[in-house]
Amino acid sequence: MKELRFHKAIYPASAVDEAVRVFSPHAQIDRREEGEEWIVEVTAKAPARERRVAGELGNYALGLSLRDKVGG
Repeated sequence: MKELRFHKAIYPASAVDEAVRVFSPHAQIDRREEGEEWIVEVTAKAPARERRVAGELGNYALGLSLRDKVGG
């Protein structure tokens, strides 16, 4: 299992939720809220797949967050 933490000041819930939705066909993904962070757990059959999906999901969430902040 690979765990990602997204600080709420940078990542709105909508960006994290959209990233989870897009990548959920590729791995088991669970999101929860903990204090000032969104916690996303990525579980796949192979560790390499977990790393790949987690990395892509994180990049996608960051891109969505930036788009929302600059109004694009």
